[in-house]
Amino acid sequence: MNFFGIIVGLSTFIIIGVFHPIVIKAEYYFGKSCWWVFLIAGLLFAALSLFSGNMAVSTIAGVTAFSSFWSIIELFQQEKRVRKGWFPSNPKRKKFGN
Repeated sequence: MNFFGIIVGLSTFIIIGVFHPIVIKAEYYFGKSCWWVFLIAGLLFAALSLFSGNMAVSTIAGVTAFSSFWSIIELFQQEKRVRKGWFPSNPKRKKFGN
């Protein structure tokens, strides 16, 4: 039996599920100005994916890398959702100028 597909599928499901609240919290506390953190994380995970000798680690690192890159887009979209009132804005942070 080959569990590789199941492991990658489950890992992808968990990674996407974890990134969703991270993006929401990051926008709430830091605004869209923290996009570079997701970029650096994505680049690091992409490098791990390229240089890992283990196929499962390489695949999961690649999924994490592109989830980080996608989170940059979602961070900017989250700001728009906050402006529309779909999510709460942080009253302690400047409004949409950062």
